[in-house]
Amino acid sequence: MKNSRKNTNFIVVTGLSGSGKTVVSRFLEDMDYYCIDNLPAKLIPELVNLWLKKKVEIERMALVVDIREPNFLTEFPRVVNQLKIKPFLIFLEASDEALAKRFSESRRPHPLSRSRSIMDGVKLERKRLAGIKAMSDEVIDTSSLTIAQLKEAVLDRVLRKSQQRLQIYVVSFGYKYGLPLDSDLVFDTRFLPNPFYLDSLREVDGRHQQVKNFVLNSDEARIFLEKLYDLIDYLLPGFIKEGKSALTIAVGCTGGKHRSVVIAEALKNHLKEKYRGVKIIHRDIYK
Repeated sequence: MKNSRKNTNFIVVTGLSGSGKTVVSRFLEDMDYYCIDNLPAKLIPELVNLWLKKKVEIERMALVVDIREPNFLTEFPRVVNQLKIKPFLIFLEASDEALAKRFSESRRPHPLSRSRSIMDGVKLERKRLAGIKAMSDEVIDTSSLTIAQLKEAVLDRVLRKSQQRLQIYVVSFGYKYGLPLDSDLVFDTRFLPNPFYLDSLREVDGRHQQVKNFVLNSDEARIFLEKLYDLIDYLLPGFIKEGKSALTIAVGCTGGKHRSVVIAEALKNHLKEKYRGVKIIHRDIYK
């Protein structure tokens, strides 16, 4: 049943045990959601009130609630109906066989199989959660999904492509001070003409217009930037599809003051035409 007042800044993840709720929670956390696992239903209204009154510095929130709570089946529907803001409810499920296999492989007991078989526990939980499933905005069957495919399903069916946020960091650095350890992509600009050897440019950095002109007016830089833009434009949609929430692109030269700064600034300006979350860091510019 679709919730006409759904709000994807407030997500509740529930469903069958073993269906992938932890995976989805970790993914939402990567997407800048503040995630809370196994919060008692009776505490949800108090948390939501604090959130709406901005008593807590949380922009987006996700809760994982399920049958582990003794009174979940009765408390949760009542609480949701009373909330001032309606959450977007995701219900995860899988086939009986897939769930039984997962519990068998993990060697963990099913919450409802203390005195019965795993399969009996799975079937009983499915029956008990039928009402919760009927309340949901999205039902995702994880039976045959890989972790990457489950993340993609959440992106596509819940967060929607238009709401995806990829935070991009463009970092200039000097090789003499070492590579940035958190780099996803690294590009070397030491083959470009070096302003360091001109007395008039040695003491100013790559943000200075004369340094920019010196580097960018070279054929090597023009060709390099053209190919760099093409490569980055090709790669970024793939990173987004994979569900990556942050990407660090490092651009290096010898000292991190001239060529890498110029190219990093040019790349930042190119990326800002298509992506909102672009930040630049000149790690070694003052060394």
